[in-house]
Amino acid sequence: MTALIVARFDVKNGEKMNAYASEAGPTVLAHGGEFVAMGEKVSALVGTDEKQSVAMVRFPDVETAKRWFASPEYTACKPLREEAADMQFTLYETE
Repeated sequence: MTALIVARFDVKNGEKMNAYASEAGPTVLAHGGEFVAMGEKVSALVGTDEKQSVAMVRFPDVETAKRWFASPEYTACKPLREEAADMQFTLYETE
């Protein structure tokens, strides 16, 4: 089964967000991930959704996704991520 990481976020600093994307993106690709969607919220159809943006990344499996998230390459990006945006990451197993 494949895995999907959904990152929901609010950008705090656009310049740092661009820098984070430039640094983190190649780490996703190096670990077998692929970006499948990115976008801005239009409206919440049911319930509340406080985050304004979303990015979805597919990995071959859950273990690969976890290895990417814990990898030294991605770990080095985390301080920049925290300066760039308030983020929530959720990992799903998908068919």
